[in-house]
Amino acid sequence: MPHALVVDDDPDAAASLRDLIAGERFTVAVAHTLREARAQIALQQPDILLLDLRLPDGNGMELLADPQLVADSEVVLCTGHANLETSIQALRLGAADYLVKPINLKQLQGVLSRIMKPAALKAEVQGLTARVDETGQFGHLWGRSMPMKRIYEQISRVAATGVSVFITGESGTGKEVVAQTLHDLSRRRHRPFLAVNCGAISPHLFESEIFGHEKGSFTGAERQHLGFFERASGGTLFLDEITEMPLELQVKLLRVLETGRFMRVGSSTALETDVRIVAATNRLPDQAVSSGKLREDLLYRLNIFPIALPPLRDRVSDIPLLAEHFLQGFSAQEGLRRHFTPEAVRALCAHNWPGNVRELRNAIQRACVMATSAEVDAAWLPVAGDAWAQGAGREATAASAGGAQATAPAGLSAATATPPAHGVPQVVLPVGTSLAEAERALVLATLRHHHHHKERTAAVLGISLKTLYNRLKDYAGEAASPEDAPAD
Repeated sequence: MPHALVVDDDPDAAASLRDLIAGERFTVAVAHTLREARAQIALQQPDILLLDLRLPDGNGMELLADPQLVADSEVVLCTGHANLETSIQALRLGAADYLVKPINLKQLQGVLSRIMKPAALKAEVQGLTARVDETGQFGHLWGRSMPMKRIYEQISRVAATGVSVFITGESGTGKEVVAQTLHDLSRRRHRPFLAVNCGAISPHLFESEIFGHEKGSFTGAERQHLGFFERASGGTLFLDEITEMPLELQVKLLRVLETGRFMRVGSSTALETDVRIVAATNRLPDQAVSSGKLREDLLYRLNIFPIALPPLRDRVSDIPLLAEHFLQGFSAQEGLRRHFTPEAVRALCAHNWPGNVRELRNAIQRACVMATSAEVDAAWLPVAGDAWAQGAGREATAASAGGAQATAPAGLSAATATPPAHGVPQVVLPVGTSLAEAERALVLATLRHHHHHKERTAAVLGISLKTLYNRLKDYAGEAASPEDAPAD
């Protein structure tokens, strides 16, 4: 039987926790001080160590600071004083998770069911890291560049823990792929991974989709519906485009994260949940807070471990590897063998890829469809400078309507029109233009260029149709009409 050690100076709390753990078929020992804990560890190395922070003879972190003492034990903090600083410090010292008092039984059961030897997890991650230079692959991610190796290092540190992760990066950089890799390297790998695009859910249905609803709770609720929190129980819930979640729902999400409890729509019974949250946004978090898109308190709760993904233009050396990976995948689907010409590889590396890895993948797929032989040349690949070539929101080019010279959208009078380049009309924004203004110019100009075909515009920009409608509603003079709104 697996062995647990409970370290808590409160005799009643320790006894209660001991009984709960024993009910899960563990042998359990109890210690009330650091000194007693060290003696118990010397007698029998625990598989899991449930550790209180405030003890009569010191701080529980002192046990974590001695790596040889708990090297082969999974350490879980049990405290009534959890905060961001405590979580980060415990993570750095090797804690796998933390439970906030009073202990949520379902969360405790989840922690006990996911016990894995730290050494086994460490060996698995070290094996992946050692092969990166050879294969270029880390989990579901591809790349050998230094920016990506830093991402791999961050994933390696946080995957085995239970803390929330907040992924930021431009559209198309692979935020969901990072979330999937985090899940697959975690102790939750055998439980569900659910990805939710918050920008694609109708605000009227959001609460029902996230928390579920009871039969008859509203018109059309003909049966009980399990929400994402219940369906992802024991696993990972990936909330993409978190800034598109309605503010009133952000309040309820914060409450769930703090208490581990929620209620279905139409129910008065609280349910317990054991889900790890990974959130993501293509906005800058501070700007999202200042613009009212994200609650500041929710940001603090989600942002325990931030991961910022680099755009593809900042890791150009990875483009040939990624392109070859996509090419072989598409070719295998068709039962063919294909290869790039040297000119095609040069063209791929010269393009700025405003849509990042998603745009690269789509470009490779189109080139495969158009290829008439085993060779994939540059004929159907993007031309360097076709799109938002300067990046970083400082100098940008955007397609304009119908092939005519572009004019700046309202509020961007400083923009200057330029003749078409490579057959694509452009509008250049001056240095100093804010990211919000640059994004607005790009969205509206692309919409005009595609004759207000919103589905095509969203696909070109690499965003969901719902996100495009939300952006248009924010732009003065370009509000989306209710009649045009997509059906949810």
